[in-house]
Order: sequence, then C-alpha cells, then structure tokens
Amino acid sequence: MDRCIGDESFENTGIHYTLSILSGRYKMRILYTLMEFNVVRFNEMRRYLGNISFKTLSNTLKELEADKLVHREEYPQIPPKVEYSLTERGKSLMPLLDGLCEWGDKNRE
Repeated sequence: MDRCIGDESFENTGIHYTLSILSGRYKMRILYTLMEFNVVRFNEMRRYLGNISFKTLSNTLKELEADKLVHREEYPQIPPKVEYSLTERGKSLMPLLDGLCEWGDKNRE
C-alpha cells in the first residue's frame, strides 16, 4: 500500500527527532571534537572551536548532557577541573558524523 503524505507528519519521523537533538550552531562541532579527541576540558574545547563564547559553549554542553550524548566529569580540586566525553548514546552517533566528515572531505573544493 502506498503512503499518502496527507496521512503523515514529519514530526513523527526519526530524522525529525535526530535533527531536533543535533540542531544548533555548535552541537555537531562539539560532538565532532569529542569524537576526535575522546576527553576534552572546557577551555581546550573553547580554544579548538575558535569563535564561541563561554556562555554559548556552556549552554550547548548542558543541552548535550541533558540529551545524554555528553558526559561531564567534575573533579573536586582547585582550580576546578571538568572534562567532557561522549556517552555510549553519543558514541552511537559517530557513524553518522563519520559519514558527514567523509562526504565533506570528498566534496569540498
């Protein structure tokens, strides 16, 4: 039986859910950074990403943590030390990010 677009909704698709989690200017960049470097401290990530404010990076990391894609490990020391890494759920996105990286490498001029 053919599907009818009038009976469907984009909001009920897997791609909608995936895009809703990954939307945002820096989310994919942060996930890529963690994919490449495994465990990264806040200031290292900020330097690596370049033009990102402290507040934007902090908020974006909190969103990724709330979506269970990023793990935040805080060490009780002075000065404070916080490290970020991918969760298992975050790692499950890596084939998707790898595909995007490969496509970009092959198609950029």
